[in-house]
Amino acid sequence: MNLSKAKTFCRSLPGATEEVKWGDNLVFSVGAKMFACTRMSNGDNSIGFKVEDDSFLALTDRPGIVPAPYLARAKWILVEDLKFLGEDEALALLRRSYELVFAKLTKKMQREIGEQV
Repeated sequence: MNLSKAKTFCRSLPGATEEVKWGDNLVFSVGAKMFACTRMSNGDNSIGFKVEDDSFLALTDRPGIVPAPYLARAKWILVEDLKFLGEDEALALLRRSYELVFAKLTKKMQREIGEQV
């Protein structure tokens, strides 16, 4: 899996937006809430995203996957290089991150995003 493909996938999710924050971080959001974040620096192939509470410890026990700085308390991980995840697994985790964040949006916001699709 490469970072370009991960970004394209994040952009394809319903209601997903992207913006640059904190200098060189590209943040993907749904309903103004982050679900994935990566650096824009050349050569950086890392990406951070939210995971389920039950998966957090298992994932962070794997090589190349660490608790995300500043966001670990909210069960975010940082994949230091996408080579540590297979493509199917990476896409499934990114989709699940989106779903976890989407589920926390108000019902009204969820309907509005659903109507855009």
